[in-house]
Amino acid sequence: MGIKKKIARYLLFAVGGVVLLLAVAVGAIYLYQDKIIQLFVAEANKHIKTKVQVEKIEVTLWEKFPAVAINLKNVEITEAVAGSTAPLAKLANIYSTFNLWDLWRGTYHIKELYLEEGEVRVKVLPNGEVNYRFYQDADATHAGNLSFDLEKIVLRKVRISYHDAPGDQRYELQAHALSAALSIEEPVVTIKAEGRALVHTLQVGESEFLRQKEISLGSQLAIHTIEKTITISPSELRVEKAVYQVGGEVLFPAKTNLDLFIQGKNTDIQSLLALLPPRFTKQLAQYRSKGDVYFQGEVKGEVSAKKNPYVDISFGAKGASFYHPDYKEKIEKVNLEGRFTNGEKRNSQTSMLELRRVTGSLRGRPFSGEFLYHNFANPDLKAQLRADVDVAHVLGVFPVEDIRKGSGQAQVQLSFAGNLKQFKANPSHASIKTSGEVSLKAVSLLFRQHPMPVSGMNGAFLFRKNDVAVTDFKGKVGDSDFLVNGYFKNVLPWLFLKGQRLRIEADLASAFLNLDQLLTVAPAGRQDLESTGKSAARKGKAASAYAFNLPAHLELDLNASVARLTFRRFKATQLHGQVRLQNQVITTPNIALQAVGGRFQVSGNLDARKPLIRVNSVARIDEIKVDSLMYVFENFGQNFITQRHLQGQLTAHIDSELFFDHTLSPRTDLMQAEIKTSIKNGQLLYFEPLQKMSTFIERHELANLRFSELKNNFWIQGRTIYIPEMEIKSSTSRFSNITVSGTHTFDQQMDYHLRIPLASAQPKRDKDERYGVVAGGSTPNPNLFLTIKGKEGNFKVAYDQEKVKDKITSDLEREKQELKDALKGKKKEGKTVKPAQEYFEF
Repeated sequence: MGIKKKIARYLLFAVGGVVLLLAVAVGAIYLYQDKIIQLFVAEANKHIKTKVQVEKIEVTLWEKFPAVAINLKNVEITEAVAGSTAPLAKLANIYSTFNLWDLWRGTYHIKELYLEEGEVRVKVLPNGEVNYRFYQDADATHAGNLSFDLEKIVLRKVRISYHDAPGDQRYELQAHALSAALSIEEPVVTIKAEGRALVHTLQVGESEFLRQKEISLGSQLAIHTIEKTITISPSELRVEKAVYQVGGEVLFPAKTNLDLFIQGKNTDIQSLLALLPPRFTKQLAQYRSKGDVYFQGEVKGEVSAKKNPYVDISFGAKGASFYHPDYKEKIEKVNLEGRFTNGEKRNSQTSMLELRRVTGSLRGRPFSGEFLYHNFANPDLKAQLRADVDVAHVLGVFPVEDIRKGSGQAQVQLSFAGNLKQFKANPSHASIKTSGEVSLKAVSLLFRQHPMPVSGMNGAFLFRKNDVAVTDFKGKVGDSDFLVNGYFKNVLPWLFLKGQRLRIEADLASAFLNLDQLLTVAPAGRQDLESTGKSAARKGKAASAYAFNLPAHLELDLNASVARLTFRRFKATQLHGQVRLQNQVITTPNIALQAVGGRFQVSGNLDARKPLIRVNSVARIDEIKVDSLMYVFENFGQNFITQRHLQGQLTAHIDSELFFDHTLSPRTDLMQAEIKTSIKNGQLLYFEPLQKMSTFIERHELANLRFSELKNNFWIQGRTIYIPEMEIKSSTSRFSNITVSGTHTFDQQMDYHLRIPLASAQPKRDKDERYGVVAGGSTPNPNLFLTIKGKEGNFKVAYDQEKVKDKITSDLEREKQELKDALKGKKKEGKTVKPAQEYFEF
């Protein structure tokens, strides 16, 4: 019990002593605070030669306990450039700490410096001047009661940027927590640095390294102040998961010279990619590796505004495998030797990246290649690739966004050599060499934006410079098949450069084209594209809305031959002709085909450059069956005269201007056409308006009205069909010639005018009187004038008073003129004058 009391008493004394000391310390700080601040400001002014703004200075015991800290709040230090007001640093807090016992001695030795929450901007101006020398040289300072004997510098949440204009370099990083411990044993200063930071960018010329990489550092270096050397002990630098060992010397007696080595530790593909410019590694950034991957390198030579050190890095793999974590496929048994160097002149012009003896396999299929990228300022590229691959496995390792899935085999043997800058500036005249061949065997692809699978592709592609010779390239798109022989020109610029055109000059043959499928767009929603394609293939019709879009950078010059073609109800055979495409305009001078029992010939152009597609065409139709034509074109959107009503052989010449949107819906308000037609051996069957004239003509004659030939010119404009007056030679016994004229709108509003000469008309009193009075006279062939007005299902047949008035006026004028001629003694013409006709009111 006594022992416990003693222990408790000792603890109480200890705690009390600590509390007493803290109380004394707090009191001393409060008592000497102003003096300490005055000493600190006086001593700092001896060292600092630029403007410094501080919102508040205070002395605190608690922020960096057990050390006492002088806290400068909201500090802004102006850069050391004459006449400049730009900040070198802006920090929320700067802490300068000293030992608690310094309070009793009255002399203050600043041991640690903390920079927190802000940014530091270091610059080397174009004239070589630097902006960070804001302190006085050592010989200009004086000793006093406060001195700077730094043993540790700490950065927390500080963004640091370094821009070297003459050296064309920019470094930016965010220091999460970096500290440097200093140990001084004259003439050697030892620094032990550790911490974490986010590297935003390290730019050297056009190359960029370690972009948005998290790094951690653990290093030790010794600075010899007399010999002007820095010796870096083997240190560890971790870049995300990659670990590097760095060591060597830095000499700076007059000029800065480096002699450093770097070596990978637990190396993988990410270790290599982190050291190379993103232009080479962007597409590979997500890939991982297993197996033996190695690299090592050295950095030697002078570093200045005008000179760069020599950099030489060797790397490679032995029996390694590479894969993407999101995909199942991987490349195995990879062997390669690589090298990166900035060359003899130590600049971008002599820089080089080389891959040698590259071999590997993908699902047991081998590949090999070589790669050389020389002169980063004006790059020359040499590359070779030899591979026998399965398309599905290639897409499994290197997926293509627009392709949903694929299958089949491809054999590739390609080589390329040339200057990339020349290639970009003028692809067609660049001195490049491309050779080799790609062969496809049973390749199938399913695209995301089209439901029809492209299947069974076979063919050979022979590469020469920018062009490709295509031999027996065949396959199917849904139910449609194709066979292409010819040339694909400007292929490489089109593949790798923006705004370049692909030109195809070829013969295209097809046994069958299904335009319903080819013009179908992928259905919206989450429906499976492959099943949609199979369904549409089975039905032989579009699975969803049409879409017609012409690529802006595709040119075609095709000789087409199609055995069969279908689009909705339209079916054609023996299609032949030329098709040209340029600047989204299709032109064809001579398309000919067989359809609906006759022959079509078409020439014209289709302009798809604007939101509305414009089609200008001249078409010739020879001996087409009228009823079949109306069926195929769905009665042209009306039901007044259908394929059940009209038969005969049609010959026509059509000159038209049509407009469609890109879903192939017509803009009928903009449509214009002139149609010259001739129908031979025609029949008008069970036409309802004629049935209403059974008062004058037997119904069975009206049910099947035959005519030998009908000729007329039609115009279409403003959604209206204009029918000039035309004569129909009828087979009906009561009238032989019918004259028809009028209009028919696309809204099915009709306004027809008919003149029917009746042979030997003897109207019956009890029936005719209800229509009006039949004018008597000696004329044997009276005319019946009628109008048909209204809509398809609601029209009226009526007496045409205007036509009767016009006819009477015309006859009176003629008789008046004949009377004048008789009074003047003029002889009548030799032809027989027709007697005045009678008119029926109807």
